[in-house]
Amino acid sequence: MEQRNNVKKIREAKMLSKAELARMAGVSPLTIDRIEKGKVCRLDTQRKILLALGLKINQKHKVFKD
Repeated sequence: MEQRNNVKKIREAKMLSKAELARMAGVSPLTIDRIEKGKVCRLDTQRKILLALGLKINQKHKVFKD
């Protein structure tokens, strides 16, 4: 199952590498890679990524498309 998201676009706009975002979010770089390729992730992981990107939880729709 796949979901479209803007993680890569936002990460690149903030000039972060996958490894940097992974470290900030407390997840593995492989997880970031999978999410950017459209794989579904848990809500907890989405929350960590949102916060690492400097976004609020209520901005989830800007990053993850359900």
